[in-house]
Amino acid sequence: MKRYWPGFKILDRYILGKFLATYFFAIAMIIVIVVIFDYVEKIDDFTETHAPLKEVLFTYYLNFIPFFINQFSGLFTFIACIFFTSKMAYQTEIVAMLSGGMSFRRLMWPYFLGAFIIGSLSLGLNLWLIPLSQRHIVDFEQQYIPRKQNTRYDRHIYRQIEPGIFAYVRGYNGASHQASFFALERYVSGTMTHSLEAADAKFNPETKRWTAPRYTKREFDSLGMERFEQFRNLDTLINLEVAELGEINDLIQTMNITQLNKFLDQQRAKGSDSINIIEVEKHARYAYPLSTFILTLIGVSLSSRKVRGGTGLHIGIGTGLCFSYILFNRFFEEFAKSGSLPPWLAVWLPNIIYLVIAVYLYRKAPK
Repeated sequence: MKRYWPGFKILDRYILGKFLATYFFAIAMIIVIVVIFDYVEKIDDFTETHAPLKEVLFTYYLNFIPFFINQFSGLFTFIACIFFTSKMAYQTEIVAMLSGGMSFRRLMWPYFLGAFIIGSLSLGLNLWLIPLSQRHIVDFEQQYIPRKQNTRYDRHIYRQIEPGIFAYVRGYNGASHQASFFALERYVSGTMTHSLEAADAKFNPETKRWTAPRYTKREFDSLGMERFEQFRNLDTLINLEVAELGEINDLIQTMNITQLNKFLDQQRAKGSDSINIIEVEKHARYAYPLSTFILTLIGVSLSSRKVRGGTGLHIGIGTGLCFSYILFNRFFEEFAKSGSLPPWLAVWLPNIIYLVIAVYLYRKAPK
């Protein structure tokens, strides 16, 4: 009976070893360069705030590394694949393998095993480790990098807390939990019918209550006439978590996949206008690791043929394809966030396009 999975032979170990060694070496080099440049940029902040060296190394940079490994993973999977495959093609090693009876599909086996290892690493980072490391980085930046202290909150925060009811917060300070202005607005058929407004409002994260010394209530009738009353000592409870006051993009990056799914369900129940952004983040966490297989197939198919330009030509073409893939990803994500495309389609469309390119190149590869 023919086995579905081929046996793991010396040649497979050779290809897999070269693939992973080239990948991890390239990633290590770029991480060293990125860390050095980042440290040079932030050394004045570390000195000014007297950040302990232990905190800088083990709280900031140790958590900084997983994020950048994942950011550059696809690119360096591609480059690693092209680099040593092109070298084997130039030395006619691939011709010898194919002439010896090995099929091109069989040749792909160790490459896909390497892609599985790298993709699994990327998936684990995306779903669990990076959100945790991002929380540590945010806490560190709040304490030791002055210019980052207020970046977690928009100047103007507008959140839907229930269908037809919106909360508006201006000038929220995370340290004091105080806003310069707070308003609750009720809409019926797109028209505002009631509003509650208060200056110098304070938020209690534990009870979710807003308090203020004075507040104003406004009512609007069907003719557009306004009636308002002023009161003292606002104390109101609304369906708003303190985490939701942060910038949505920053907030969701600190959530693991379980927390992200729970937050998405919560925002759907509220009818939030941030659902597209959250769904883009959710789909991207799965789509990006899967692209490792697509980029590997493109890399091997492209660089397995011996050409006049050698490795340099292969790397040039491959890098262009990889950067165009990253560009398409960012391009379609913006369409999804604006509501022009369904989030799942926008995130997975680059993978679909480049899978078609990968299949075409695979069919054109030497057999």
